Amino acid sequence: MRTQELMLYKNMDYGETLKDMTFLIENQNNDYYNKEDLKGLLFDCVNDILELSTSHGFEGNLWHTYLTFLLASDENAYSTSCEIVGPVDGSINEIARHDFTIFKELFDYEMHELETSLGVDCLGVLENYTNINRDSKVFNKRVRNRICDLARALGECGDVDTFKDTLTEFYREFGVGKLGLHKAFRVEHYEDGAEIVPITNIAHVYLDDLVGYEGAKKKLTDNTAAFVEGRKANNCLLFGDAGTGKSSSIKAILNQYYDQGLRMIEVYKHQFQDLNDVIAQIKNRNYKFIIYMDDLSFEEFEIEYKYLKAVIEGGLERKPDNVLIYATSNRRHLVRETFKDKEDRDEELHTNDTIQEKLSLVARFGVTIYFGGPSKKEFQKIVLALAEKNHIEMPEEELLLEANKWELSHGGLSGRTAQQFVDYLLGQKEA
Repeated sequence: MRTQELMLYKNMDYGETLKDMTFLIENQNNDYYNKEDLKGLLFDCVNDILELSTSHGFEGNLWHTYLTFLLASDENAYSTSCEIVGPVDGSINEIARHDFTIFKELFDYEMHELETSLGVDCLGVLENYTNINRDSKVFNKRVRNRICDLARALGECGDVDTFKDTLTEFYREFGVGKLGLHKAFRVEHYEDGAEIVPITNIAHVYLDDLVGYEGAKKKLTDNTAAFVEGRKANNCLLFGDAGTGKSSSIKAILNQYYDQGLRMIEVYKHQFQDLNDVIAQIKNRNYKFIIYMDDLSFEEFEIEYKYLKAVIEGGLERKPDNVLIYATSNRRHLVRETFKDKEDRDEELHTNDTIQEKLSLVARFGVTIYFGGPSKKEFQKIVLALAEKNHIEMPEEELLLEANKWELSHGGLSGRTAQQFVDYLLGQKEA
């Protein structure tokens, strides 16, 4: 099977099972090795493939989906060059074709030969596997389906060139590796640096689901559309009252522009020291990244805002063109201001410089969007829209009366309060 001759797809995650399967295929009739040992290794491989398939929700021909998973996940010189942009020129195509020739042989291998040689009956179940739990713990359903669909397409390819074209088109349409297969990420800090970790369960919220704020949503989508299309765009700050849809709006634009190569990385305030490391890992990829900071604000004693300013302004190395920062906050100026700030003006010679340093962070966001609390009429409009969307059948007068009672004891007028009220009604309906 010549897997030792692979040049691009050489050191793949989860590749140990492939090495073991290749060893078995090549040595199944080699009298040097004990048959029972070979059988044991085969069952270990089957177990590894089954465990991987269960955690990812794979089904169908699990040998093919395993190989496809390796191809879709491996970030190498060819796959990362083709992500989002498609076929590329250069000698790397011949190297890629060489590797795909080996993978085509793996796809075409008849497993019953291995079963017959070792006297086992454990591989047939892998050829047409039905997963009893199709909900993946690792991928969302859409990504899981893409892997399974690609496995079927690659299995049906008649020659290496078709195999190469099919996989390259997948890289162009969906990307490669964790950054290609997932929408959103968080950051985890380890001794050797920051790691970008996928978030698998993303809220499927869309801008049309958010009632009102049409001007604010348009300002947000205009900036994001310019960004994903390669035009000039700005860092963006969404500020205003709690529960007005700031965070939901940012989640919605991720869902709206994901298919155009947009990805989002959520970073918390205590992780700002890792920002340069995170940006270094994504700056040369073909995706557009929004670094998302939710509920951003700073107390007087906190200095993390200086790290953020440094990243936005850039040092000797400017911020990459494929990275923007989007933040939400309940505070217009992000840094809490007190009466003491004003009183100290008479006591500190350069107090104005100190205050300006605190307030200048917001100036680094070229687009600021205000989300104010709704009026009574607007709140009722949101309630009516959410009730209609969720098929709540209740006389309008009664619905609004109950909504008014609810908001008085549950946080006041806001979109969040309206959603909580509708959720309450749905819960009562299901009881």
